[in-house]
Amino acid sequence: MVARFLFLVSLILGGLFPTASIAQDALTALSRLTGEGLTIETGPQGVEIGIEMNRSVPWRVFTLDAPMRLVVDFSELDWDAVDPEAGAGLAEVGAVSTGIFRPGWSRMVVELTEPLAIKGAAMRAEGEGARVAISLVPTDADAFAARAGAPPSARFDVAELPTPGQVEDDTFVVVIDPGHGGIDPGAEREGVMEKDLVLTFARALEEAFLRDTDVQVVLTRSDDSFVPLEERVSLARIAKADVFLSLHADALAEGRANGATVYTLSEDASDVASQKLAERHDRADLLAGVDLTETDDAVALVLMDLARTDTQPRSDALADAIVEGIRTATGSTYKTPRMQASFSVLKAPDIPSVLIELGFLSSKRDFEKLTDPEWRASMAVGIRDAVMTWAEADEAGAERRRQ
Repeated sequence: MVARFLFLVSLILGGLFPTASIAQDALTALSRLTGEGLTIETGPQGVEIGIEMNRSVPWRVFTLDAPMRLVVDFSELDWDAVDPEAGAGLAEVGAVSTGIFRPGWSRMVVELTEPLAIKGAAMRAEGEGARVAISLVPTDADAFAARAGAPPSARFDVAELPTPGQVEDDTFVVVIDPGHGGIDPGAEREGVMEKDLVLTFARALEEAFLRDTDVQVVLTRSDDSFVPLEERVSLARIAKADVFLSLHADALAEGRANGATVYTLSEDASDVASQKLAERHDRADLLAGVDLTETDDAVALVLMDLARTDTQPRSDALADAIVEGIRTATGSTYKTPRMQASFSVLKAPDIPSVLIELGFLSSKRDFEKLTDPEWRASMAVGIRDAVMTWAEADEAGAERRRQ
């Protein structure tokens, strides 16, 4: 299957594969400017910034010093329609720049010629869209410097991950993705937050791998940082992941549920997943080893579909193995432990990926297990052994396909 995929890639990129029947509709960012788009004007007390868009998306605002700047991030806003003259003529504002600064996030940087503090910042629904309003008021240089600085969610550094040049070709790389983090706490019970619980378990799982195997382990976050969902997949690709394991511990508002569940991407979600990935402006990380930066949307979608033809059965086999590993190690599995869903972190078309619900915080039984270090250690060993068993079988299957 791998050889067939690479052969078809060469045909498509060479222009020999017919794509005329595929829709050529342009794919865009999650949100776009509407109405007046970006406005920067003098207000009653200082400077007023308005950003109108067709839908609300996650965002953040902060200031940086040396030089003084206002930074506004969106996940993700298309800035193509921005007015290049916005803020022109205002004494307090210098140049304004916009664009993509990493996959899944776009940024606006406003240079400040005078120290201005953020007095208020809010996103409000307006009709079918949304509007961000930011109020800046004069302050002094010392106060500005004291408040300046990027929040943890904006400081995540992909440079901390191994680059392709740092990973040997024959090294098996496991990327562990502790869900939630930072401003996104996840579920909570009795003061225990899901984001902390899954990070603790991720470290236990990492230790289990490093103690008894020669694999390389990479965590998408190693502290209480917010990492956007789409970026978690990008980080896995940067690390040259062989498998991607996303960890969660959800809670149910109604009904009772106990035990672990392992998810793969549903077939119905595959086409939508490909389109969502292709909507990103940065094409460099859609498929490992294939340069799609100059490729149109139709071709990119075909290539991702071909990649999933090979990857999806491998993800299913990985999920089945993990269910058996958990059952053998702890006996703690849900009554239907294998499920499918359209989780964003499962959308990499070329990396076998699963999402593991370790248990339900809403269950007293699961809560006691999840907060028990000995149980977590047993669970980690079960998952580790399952991944290694799967890896051996997967490599044997790859050898047969190469013959």
